[in-house]
Amino acid sequence: MPDDQLSVGELGRTVDAMRREFRDGMAGLNSRLDRLVSAEVYTLQSAHTDQRIAALSQELQKEISAREAIEAAFEKYQLDERDRREKDRQARLYQAIVPVLMGLLAAAIAIWAVVAK
Repeated sequence: MPDDQLSVGELGRTVDAMRREFRDGMAGLNSRLDRLVSAEVYTLQSAHTDQRIAALSQELQKEISAREAIEAAFEKYQLDERDRREKDRQARLYQAIVPVLMGLLAAAIAIWAVVAK
């Protein structure tokens, strides 16, 4: 018998091996298909994800607005505090200068009174 001809037993074993390979391949394909998501589920998940992203975007915008408001309020507070300190400094300066000027005026009047006699 030449080498290119198979006996009936060898042919049966080859067919059985091919069947097993085919079954294993189909089982692998089925297991991969089981992991796939249906179009309806994907659409629902996508819609939910889009809604969640939109909600998070709105929350982020609110937080940004709140932060900007806090920064503006803090800047206003700093300006008001600077103005208050400037007014306090001026008040202390006037409180120091006015008595000195009054003393000098009193001394000048006293000297003038002595000189005028």
